[in-house]
Amino acid sequence: MFIRRRERKPLGMSDRGLLFLFSVFMIVASLGAAVWLLATGQAGTVDGLFLLLTALLSAAVFGLYIKFMISRAMEAQVQAAAQAAKAAAPKPAAKPAPAAVVQS
Repeated sequence: MFIRRRERKPLGMSDRGLLFLFSVFMIVASLGAAVWLLATGQAGTVDGLFLLLTALLSAAVFGLYIKFMISRAMEAQVQAAAQAAKAAAPKPAAKPAPAAVVQS
């Protein structure tokens, strides 16, 4: 069953904001799992070691995604500021036409 687009309720935030919060949650959960594995000594077994590596890898992947999102947002902000500054800058006055050279 699909919900029609007009009948959907908005989330109250952009999809990028929701993805950012989800990424932060996944980083915290992955690092929490890694700390738990180390604290309980389960990281000493082969299975625990691979589970630890998987938790750290997922934290790294979501961390890189957040870094990418932040850099893209900063680039967009810099471009918008540059366009606003370019639009607000006074235009230089037109150069007068050069005088005609008359040879006699």
